[in-house]
Amino acid sequence: MIRTATIYLATLASFLLVDAVWLTVMTARLYRPLTGHLLADSVAWAPAVLFYLLYAAGIVCLAVLPSRRWEHVLARGALLGLVAYGTYDLTNHATLKGWPLAVTLADMAWGTMLTAAAAVAGYLAAARP
Repeated sequence: MIRTATIYLATLASFLLVDAVWLTVMTARLYRPLTGHLLADSVAWAPAVLFYLLYAAGIVCLAVLPSRRWEHVLARGALLGLVAYGTYDLTNHATLKGWPLAVTLADMAWGTMLTAAAAVAGYLAAARP
């Protein structure tokens, strides 16, 4: 139980920290210029917090816990990120008028890398003596 909690907290913290940097930098450079007409005036914190809590649990359950080697954790995390972010972005691209391909591609690449990195961070936190 303590091992799983350590993995979860390390995964969540690393995901939040790195994603916060990405969003801080890329909102002005990518998201606002291309999708500004769709962005809310302020963040709805309850669904945002719920997303991070649930997604970190998904990373732990689907990428970290089933794997014994960091390479497998990395691959499973990357696949999860590609599928999750791809689901969001490709659905938006298919259904929203004017959803930019650049956002779809950037988001999918980002989600793949971020999820893989957070999964490895969780794995390494549990692997520490």
